Amino acid sequence: MRCPFCKQDSDKVIDSRAANEGEVVRRRRECTACSKRFTTYERVEEIPMFVVKKDQRREAYERSKVLAGVYKACEKRPVSRDQIERLAYTIERELRDSLKDEIASQSIGDILMNRLRDLDEIAYVRFASVYKAFGDLSSFREEIERLYEIARQERIAETQQTLFDE
Repeated sequence: MRCPFCKQDSDKVIDSRAANEGEVVRRRRECTACSKRFTTYERVEEIPMFVVKKDQRREAYERSKVLAGVYKACEKRPVSRDQIERLAYTIERELRDSLKDEIASQSIGDILMNRLRDLDEIAYVRFASVYKAFGDLSSFREEIERLYEIARQERIAETQQTLFDE
């Protein structure tokens, strides 16, 4: 593995462990040339998935694009890197489990929004404002009101479940 710092091709593995429910191997490495440490991830090569854009263009699915969107939405929010990585993993796993080799970009966006809503409501609204291309303040307000309604329905369901359990 080439060191990302000094570009030398000599390192040693310090620690290896399974991640993401055994789907990934995380390795801590140390460069023998500069002694800096870095992390690599090893995963099984999957069958290529393609994203069908709104204009019907097709491009290869890139996990990094999902991560970039989520990182941007979660910027300056109390969401850990590990939570973001798990979110991206969950989304990719859901897409791959669908057994489709082509997925509409809208489907990916919808899944991402639903997961973000559960993770952090502010990140959800940030992502939604770009994804849904809010044109004015009223469409932004409608989305926030929809979010409030979902939260209200969830509280009602929890209260009913608590009453049922008692």
